[in-house]
Amino acid sequence: MKINIKKLNPNAVLPRRATEGSAGCDLHACISEPVVIRAGETVKIPTGLAIELPSNELVALVFARSGLGIKHNITPANCVGVIDSDYRGEIIVGLQNSSQVDFTIEPNDRIAQLVITPVVPVEFTEVDQLGETGRAAGGFGSTGK
Repeated sequence: MKINIKKLNPNAVLPRRATEGSAGCDLHACISEPVVIRAGETVKIPTGLAIELPSNELVALVFARSGLGIKHNITPANCVGVIDSDYRGEIIVGLQNSSQVDFTIEPNDRIAQLVITPVVPVEFTEVDQLGETGRAAGGFGSTGK
């Protein structure tokens, strides 16, 4: 599948898969100097890129990079960023530092990964009753540990 992408900054790095089996394409920090994310702080990091999804049956999702998340507690502030098919602005990644130490993002660092996935457009129908299941309203650990 081809996705149109526009560099909003000439220094932006186009997303690419690190390996042939990678599900996500790496997004890079498009910054001119290092940015320090202080412990407990959230910052917005630009990528210098905008995309055009060809259909409202696609969405671009911004996920954490496992190395940043597991090793340094640097994760997307909103857990998963959603880029709708009609959005044409810059992809900006809000990164949160949930560690006890400051962390520095360097220019062109890989900061997140972008996954394009299908969306099923739905229409909701209000009803008075839902079908019954064995689980019913059980949640939040109701099926055991």
